[in-house]
Amino acid sequence: MPLLTLTNAHLAYGHVPLLDGAAFSLDDGERVALIGRNGAGKSSLLKILAGLERVDDGTLQAQQGTRRVYVPQEPLFDAAHSVFDVVAEGVAEARTLRDRFEAHAPEDDLDALQTRLEALGGWTWEQRVDETLQRLHLDGAALVGTLSGGTKKRVALAQALVAQPDVLLLDEPTNHLDLDAIAWLQGLLNESTHATLLISHDRAFIDAVATRIIELDRGVLRSYPGNYAAYEMTKARELESEALANARADKLLAAEEVWVRKGVEARRTRSVGRIARLEKLRATRVARRDRVGQVKLELATGLPTGKIVAELDDVSMGYGDRMLIDHFSATFLRGDKVGLVGPNGAGKTTLLKLILGELEPSRGRVRRGSNLQVAYFDQLREGLDLDATLADTISPGSEWVEVGGARKHIMSYLTDFLFSPERANSPVRTLSGGERNRLLLARLFALPANVIVLDEPTNDLDIETLELLEALLADYSGTAFLVSHDRRFVDNVVTSVVAWEGDAEFGGKPGMWREYEGGITDWLTQRARARVVAAVPPAAMRNAAAPRATTKAKLSYKEQRELDALPARIEALEAEQKQVAADIADPALYAKDPQRATALHVRATQIDDELTAALERWEALGSR
Repeated sequence: MPLLTLTNAHLAYGHVPLLDGAAFSLDDGERVALIGRNGAGKSSLLKILAGLERVDDGTLQAQQGTRRVYVPQEPLFDAAHSVFDVVAEGVAEARTLRDRFEAHAPEDDLDALQTRLEALGGWTWEQRVDETLQRLHLDGAALVGTLSGGTKKRVALAQALVAQPDVLLLDEPTNHLDLDAIAWLQGLLNESTHATLLISHDRAFIDAVATRIIELDRGVLRSYPGNYAAYEMTKARELESEALANARADKLLAAEEVWVRKGVEARRTRSVGRIARLEKLRATRVARRDRVGQVKLELATGLPTGKIVAELDDVSMGYGDRMLIDHFSATFLRGDKVGLVGPNGAGKTTLLKLILGELEPSRGRVRRGSNLQVAYFDQLREGLDLDATLADTISPGSEWVEVGGARKHIMSYLTDFLFSPERANSPVRTLSGGERNRLLLARLFALPANVIVLDEPTNDLDIETLELLEALLADYSGTAFLVSHDRRFVDNVVTSVVAWEGDAEFGGKPGMWREYEGGITDWLTQRARARVVAAVPPAAMRNAAAPRATTKAKLSYKEQRELDALPARIEALEAEQKQVAADIADPALYAKDPQRATALHVRATQIDDELTAALERWEALGSR
């Protein structure tokens, strides 16, 4: 029996239904990604499944005793509370019951209290909180008000996990998380035994975590087994079939409208049936919800810069005792698309300001190109006046904008970004998070700029808009600097990445930055190789190059046999990994054998773990 079952659900705000007879079920152990356009109703659906909101019509059934925990997109905590106290709110019922048991009143039923406490694990709630804090690398004594956005998201996840839920409901869990934190969350969810339903627009994250994809499209929920690549292929075929069916229906309706206008007598028997069919065709066309159009993105490029945009020579920058950039050199040319990658607080914003002239280095030299016109995408939306209208935000005091050398009316321009003319005079505060990001993009692209800076542009944008933004940036003739933790987005856009490598555990030092050709995937591959080398001490590397007899003398017979067998084991795992990846990429698999598809995704994760363990064991034995 499913843990949650939603049947014939209806929900509407205004005249557009968000849920229109939607149905959904969630089984134990599933990890389901919920995707869909901004404003489609995904967050509302998540709150309904969490029991926080109700549908207008329809039923939601939860298996008896199912514990549901919801983590919102922007968790709110009392800034004065400690991390321990906030996380302990996840076991609030157990804490209250134990306090009642230990200071019981005469009217209390101690047997009932004890039974409930045991069911909740209430006798050891402090231990559970401490273990969860350690697992998520959180300092229980820290005040929540001092934490970054990414650390607050970890606190929210800790609060949810300590409650030991049967169903975990996550709204955009990767927002504000850096790459290492996203990788940590992937591992956490893949190792969990509870069911998970998450909203995300991070395609790489979805591929790594989800066993099934659910799309909310025009009020209806559709299920797609497998990864995001398989969903894309299936969805493209569905949309093509839908377009053909709609075109045939519209053609038939047009022909019947021509016929009826010729004045045929409806009283004649053979005409009555045809008129009834016409009325049915009209009703079907009125009821049909066409797919929402795509955002139309254009960039106002401005005048070209010189060939060199910025040249950094042995640049260093720090604040107090903290070094953020140490002896960094690089040259950025016109047309480069550069991704800045590093953990939160590493100094990405400082480095950007040095490149663009907003800061001067404490050491070294920065030479900037001529005629730089810079436009910023503000991650925190600080530049948005919530009381201003959409039209005034895009073009204050004017009804026209100029994009790509052409004048466009503000109403038409807003329509390109899927804002109806009726909303042009609405205040910004009425927009959702995704719509505000879309408005920021509209304002950014209306500015004549030859250098654009996009600071976390992917937060809250739906996947289709992300893909259009990728294509636009790839064709952009100016220079772009991107700060993003969305691997797929960065890989599809940038020509190089500037990565923070100040991890002392692997030979780094504070403020170390390096530039790599390619995207995040290329950088991670090169970093992984460097870390394997850094993990082997120089003496061990000399031993590895020594005669084989020396190595054998330091290993037991069993260890030597294991070392000799490891290359074949690694080769076999790599071959299996390649075959599994090929099988997973086959869209036919998900229609023919969805259970095997799920098993292959599980096996792919296992192979990664086994391959890593084998390589580490090979290094450890070889170093001896």
